[in-house]
Amino acid sequence: MKSLFRTRVHKILGGGDAAEMPFLDHLEELRWRVLWSLLALAVGAGLGIWLVWHFQLLQYLIIPIAPYLPDGKLFYLSVTDPFFITLNLGLAVGAILAAPVIIYQIWSFVAPALTKSEKRAIVPSLYLGVVLFSGGVALAYMYALPMTLHFFLATIQVDALAQMITAQLYISFVVKLLMAFGIAFELPVVILILSSMGLVTGGWLAEKRRYAIAVMAVAAAMLTPGDVWTATVLLMVPLLGLYELSIVLARIMERRRARALAAEPSTETV
Repeated sequence: MKSLFRTRVHKILGGGDAAEMPFLDHLEELRWRVLWSLLALAVGAGLGIWLVWHFQLLQYLIIPIAPYLPDGKLFYLSVTDPFFITLNLGLAVGAILAAPVIIYQIWSFVAPALTKSEKRAIVPSLYLGVVLFSGGVALAYMYALPMTLHFFLATIQVDALAQMITAQLYISFVVKLLMAFGIAFELPVVILILSSMGLVTGGWLAEKRRYAIAVMAVAAAMLTPGDVWTATVLLMVPLLGLYELSIVLARIMERRRARALAAEPSTETV
């Protein structure tokens, strides 16, 4: 497995049959890919700030916590907080908007080192990743966030303490929670890509299932603080389902790679 990974890296950086350009030309290409990605981030940040400002996206993030606020508004402690909250939220939105361009630049740089069968497996997985990420964010916003807020604001020391929730800390908490769920739901995509490159197998994933369950249990408890039912059902069950889906996808990829090798035993088409 490690040898195969080194072979892939060697191909990407200019060695082996998959690369025809000299090493310095690959570095020049990498430099331009990075520059285009940074430009996409800058444009996305500007557009994200505009969207946050003109479409009041902040209001949608406040909706889950509004029932626990006296007048439906969050506090801020500094005169500059509204500006920086808008800026930071706009940057987060901009990063999401720029993600397709960045992924395209990464793909364009790595694709020449991949075989046709690997490309056919990875390209659909990128679309699947968008769907899974959106599903994770939606699950967090509609269920995990309200349950988490209820646990912290309506069940713990409510008779002795009064909350004064600041906008900056609340928005930071919400964005991290939404992003964590979205990234966690990318598990099948990561496994599919690794499997298409021969770095993991379905058997290996099945063998490590017990360790994966332990890791997912800890992650579920950390991302959804609250009662056991919330932590288990809300995130643990979807993660288990995604892990089992990853095993199935890995085994499908193994069969495809085996058929491709049987059809072309001595050559590898790039």
